[in-house]
Amino acid sequence: MLHEEKLTALKKELIEFASLVERMIEKSVNGLVQRQRELLAEVINTDEPRANLMDIRLDELCTSLIARYQPMAKDLRTILMVFKMNDDLERMADHAVNISESGLYLLESPSVKPLIDIPEMQAVTAQMVKDSITAFIDENAQLAKEVCARDSVIDELRDKVYRELFTVMSGNAATIERSLHLMRIARNLERIADLSTNICEDVIFMVQGKVIKHHKTNGDDQAG
Repeated sequence: MLHEEKLTALKKELIEFASLVERMIEKSVNGLVQRQRELLAEVINTDEPRANLMDIRLDELCTSLIARYQPMAKDLRTILMVFKMNDDLERMADHAVNISESGLYLLESPSVKPLIDIPEMQAVTAQMVKDSITAFIDENAQLAKEVCARDSVIDELRDKVYRELFTVMSGNAATIERSLHLMRIARNLERIADLSTNICEDVIFMVQGKVIKHHKTNGDDQAG
């Protein structure tokens, strides 16, 4: 029989992994905004190897619990969801590394525009990651729906970044490579937000049995 403390320990590992990913996202943008190369290097050289180890450990824990206890019903669904969320968190960590790599490139040259929307994207995205894990742990479908609703905020900020950078590039060809790196950063933040939304869609299905994938939600009702 699968004891509750085993699932609690599994969830604790997941929360620790998510906390690391949140910090990676924050440092990847803050390093650029504050022009602190050491923060960006830390994400790449220290945090990513740690994230890889945590990913492997969570996979092994999930596999071991299934093989040893042969859980059924809700316990099995919980373990399988942790397994999937672990993969999502590992991909988020990779996106934070991509952002840091672009940040290191951008620190070599003067900024092409004030960084306003990208830090805002980072703040919203990091909170989406945090809240998606909380929604899972607490089985809070309402919070999950609120996270899904925030995805449109990220999309709007990304589009704004793109529009401004297209204007910059069209006015000065020398800014093209730097602008493309800023667009890459915005795109990676948007991907992280999408992964958080995926987690929350699964939470809503787990709690309410509703499938909302490929739909937008306003926080209360499904809209398709």
